[in-house]
This record gives sequence, C-alpha cells and structure tokens, in this order.
Amino acid sequence: MSALSLAVRDSNTMLRRNLLHARRYPSLTLNLLLTPVVLLLLFVYIFGDVMSAGIGGGGADRSEYIAYLVPGILMMTIGGTVVGTAVSVSMDMTEGIIARFRTMAIHRGSVLVGHVIGSVLQAIASVVLVGAVAVAIGFRSTNATALEWLAAFGLMALVALALTWMAVGMGLVSPNAEAAGNNALPLIVLPLISSAFVPIDAMPGWFQPVAEYQPFTPAIETLRGLLLGTEIGHNGWIAIVWCLGLTVLGYYWSKAVFHRDPK
Repeated sequence: MSALSLAVRDSNTMLRRNLLHARRYPSLTLNLLLTPVVLLLLFVYIFGDVMSAGIGGGGADRSEYIAYLVPGILMMTIGGTVVGTAVSVSMDMTEGIIARFRTMAIHRGSVLVGHVIGSVLQAIASVVLVGAVAVAIGFRSTNATALEWLAAFGLMALVALALTWMAVGMGLVSPNAEAAGNNALPLIVLPLISSAFVPIDAMPGWFQPVAEYQPFTPAIETLRGLLLGTEIGHNGWIAIVWCLGLTVLGYYWSKAVFHRDPK
C-alpha cells in the first residue's frame, strides 16, 4: 500500500472515530450550538426593535435586522463549534490514546486530519441547523442566486477549516480540556466585537479599528453580500487571505507541536 493510500485510509478511520465520539457524547456540541441560537432569538425578539434603529440610517424594521443579523450568527456558529475540537484534541493528548496510536502502524498525521475533517463537517451541520432556525423566524435570501449560495457555503467551509486548524493547535498546547476551552475562547468572543450585530460605523470611534481589522468582520460582510446582495468591496479577498493565512499557520503550528509532544 502506498503512503498516500495509507494516509487516506487512516484519516478515514480517525474521522469515523471522531464522528462516533460526537454522536455518543453530544452534550458539548449541543452546548456550543445553543449559544448562537439563544443569541439569535435574544437579539431578534428582545433587542430587535432597538438594534434595528441603527441599521440603514435608522428606521429599519425587525425583518431587516434579522437579515442583517443572520450572517454574523452563522459565522459565530462556526467559531463556537470548533471550540469543541480544541477540547477534543486536548482530551486525546492528555488521556493516553495518542501514546497508544503512536505504537501502532498508522499514519501519524491521520489523527489530526480526522479531527479537522470531522470538525468542519460538524460546523457545516451546525450552520444548517442554525440557518433553519433563522428561516423559521423570518430570514429570507430571495435575491441570492444558486452560484452565490454555493459561494456562501464555500466561504463558510473555508472559515471552518481555518478556525479548526487554529483550534487544533490550541488543543495541542493546552494541559487539559478546561484550559483548551479557555484558550479557544477568542473564537467565540471575536464575532461579538465584529460587525455581526451592528455596523462598524455605529460603534465608538476608538473601537472601530478593533472591529474592522479582525478575521470575522470581512468574512461576515462577504457572507452578507452573497446572501443579501449588499456591497462586498474588498472584503471578499480580505476574508480569503485571512482564511488561507490562518489555515497555514494553524496547520504548521499543529504539526510542529504534535510531532514534538512526548505524550
């Protein structure tokens, strides 16, 4: 068997292992998934009338705010879902299973690849579920073409891939599962201080650069443009550059830590 065939076979085995773990222990995924759903319902039904006053120069109704809000919530869903990957990787590294894998004739990189692919699939599934809730409460994307929907899903998959590799690195350097969850907290916090809930222009002047020059804002604005037909501008290219940069950084970081870790 060639090295490539071995890597594909073992990666597929590790993927099945991680999906089985997610199915048998769904509490972590459900807890992370509930956060964006609760925020979606909270900002629509509790703060919606107030928040919509800041959209489009004021005077927007709740349905317009739902349309503005949902792309940001979808990106937040991805960030929240991959936090579970950091916790799962840390548990593997500290509970002895990795030491067992290293004594077996398997492709070493397949352990990380299985986590990454499984996390991306879970993130996309979570996005679909949160999107279904959004549609149920009134979100509509009538102007988006099939190609734009395909591009939107491609963007979300790319964001999920980038954040997953970063989460894997965070899990590898964490001494335990609790620390991994804390280290991955920026993946939940950054969307909160982006353009997910209000336009950047509505934020205090000193805070606007923080919201603008971070990876979530261009991704959210690009997704918003694809689904709602708003202006994307340079956000599309910026989002892709952020995703590719984080993917490469996370991959080499994870690879270096995994191969030198004695556990």
